[in-house]
Amino acid sequence: MTSQQPEFRMGRAEFIALIAMMFATIAFSIDAMLPALPEMGAELAPEAPHRAGLILTAFVFGMGLGTFFTGPLSDAFGRKNVIYAGAALYIIAAAVGWASNTLEVMLVARVFQGLGAAGPRVVSLAIIRDLFSGREMARIMSIVMMVFTLVPAFAPAMGAAIIAFGGWHGIFFAFIVFSLVSALWMGLRLPETLPVQQRRPLRLRLMMGAVHEMFAHPSVRLSIMVQTLALSMLFVTLMLVQPIYDQIYDRGESFPFWFGLVALISGSASLLNALLVVRYGMRRLVSIALGGQILLSGAYFLFDLTAMAEPYGFAAFVLWQTCLFFQAGLTLGNLNAIAMEPMGHIAGMAASVTGAVSTVLAALIASPVGLLFDGSTRPLVGAVLLLALVGFALMLHMGRVEARLAAAE
Repeated sequence: MTSQQPEFRMGRAEFIALIAMMFATIAFSIDAMLPALPEMGAELAPEAPHRAGLILTAFVFGMGLGTFFTGPLSDAFGRKNVIYAGAALYIIAAAVGWASNTLEVMLVARVFQGLGAAGPRVVSLAIIRDLFSGREMARIMSIVMMVFTLVPAFAPAMGAAIIAFGGWHGIFFAFIVFSLVSALWMGLRLPETLPVQQRRPLRLRLMMGAVHEMFAHPSVRLSIMVQTLALSMLFVTLMLVQPIYDQIYDRGESFPFWFGLVALISGSASLLNALLVVRYGMRRLVSIALGGQILLSGAYFLFDLTAMAEPYGFAAFVLWQTCLFFQAGLTLGNLNAIAMEPMGHIAGMAASVTGAVSTVLAALIASPVGLLFDGSTRPLVGAVLLLALVGFALMLHMGRVEARLAAAE
């Protein structure tokens, strides 16, 4: 830790636990909702219960918008102030969601909840950078990410337990408690990590200039486009995976446990990526992952594995879902690194822009696709196949662009 931060009252383990909890706000807010979607759809939109999946993408849309602003706001007004503001917005929106009796009100509440959740998610990264640097920062981030990857494995089971006692309304009460605990914990134990004299004023002109510079760079522009497509695959799967387990395979009750198992297995993708990326490079590894997805989803779609006799059809879908989540671990981090590599002089703003643009656009793509559910897996697998094809084509184009630029130098 740097010597500029006096009165640091918590130990290393407590600090990691706090940051991991703030980091996990996003995953908990999405994955804990999955078991509640059937009940929420039946109550809030009985004429079209499949629209309940929009509750997920509404949150993601709000989070994407918030990602663009929370980093610069914390540079201007301090880390803790922005986290407090985000937590307050998150709690108020969760209370509105708890009281909602129509899907439209719920969706508005979830957008604002996503805006609030962007505060602790984004600013916690800045807090780590304020206090640590170099290899120690990388070590802390690795431990935090390891803890963070466990949340999707257990959140659906936690959500199912909460629903068993308090219905879907209980999920929103859990969100309020979760945010209150993390905000109070931070307030009582963690001092402000960005002194007033080190703060930078919020300048919209500089933010717009950074956006223009990023999208003028071909590799950055293409990587953001492919990252958008990769996130779209993930979001549309999250929208439809629970109805598929429930309505097609009659495994709604055991869904949280299957989802947890898939999340645990696919979480190893980050470790595999760390081992392979030095040898193959970021662009090639993304292309390999997308090419594999094209082959797998193409075979699944062509032979309509939904129609296979049980339990083989279900096993085939679980394998497909695991490979899709595994693919996310091999693509998203690499695509983000490709976008950040030429933008070192505006790294903080570039991180906000990349995350915000790709997340918002992915939510806009996934929302209508998620409404195409027809009682089979074909809309989901077909959408993933199409997105993977476009992403693979863009990665090939990126390779040609980079080769052309290298030859011109």
